[in-house]
Amino acid sequence: MSPRNRNGSAQAATVIAVIADVMAAIIGLWILMYLFDANRANDLVRFVQDAARWLAGWSHDLFTFDAAWLRVVAGYGLAALVYLFLGHALAARLRRY
Repeated sequence: MSPRNRNGSAQAATVIAVIADVMAAIIGLWILMYLFDANRANDLVRFVQDAARWLAGWSHDLFTFDAAWLRVVAGYGLAALVYLFLGHALAARLRRY
């Protein structure tokens, strides 16, 4: 593979890893805001909650623990871990080529 193509795939890998990190950070921030009982009337809190709910829509309410905080940590935490794992696995694969 030419150095130019290798550089392009390395840049794409970096972009994918950064996007995965940002997605996981947004979800993680919502988990912290929930656990610390952030003011949900605040615009920033509402934005983070909406973004996290959209990102973790597939895992939101996946678990049925009795404690609400545990459902949030497990459901949203799973989504964050999946985004991190898949994003960085894809980035590593791109860097190899």
